[in-house]
Amino acid sequence: MRHSGVPTSTAPVSSAAFAMKAVTFMGSMISSPPDEPDVIDMAAFGRDLARRRAALGVTDVPRNAGNRRTASKRALLAAIDKAGGRW
Repeated sequence: MRHSGVPTSTAPVSSAAFAMKAVTFMGSMISSPPDEPDVIDMAAFGRDLARRRAALGVTDVPRNAGNRRTASKRALLAAIDKAGGRW
């Protein structure tokens, strides 16, 4: 390999190598997400919740009074109620 005789800094090469090393190190410290997220079976969850409520003797859970609802939230709940839904 021939040199041109012109002084050249190796700082850009060193900086890039250091940055790559830092990224690799920091990446190894962060835990990776599981391969598959935990899936909740909502039917099973509902049955378990009902069982736990019954065991505690909870018959009725108090609802939010809704004193601070926005106009859009009130309209949404009115539309749900009009459609026969129970929110």
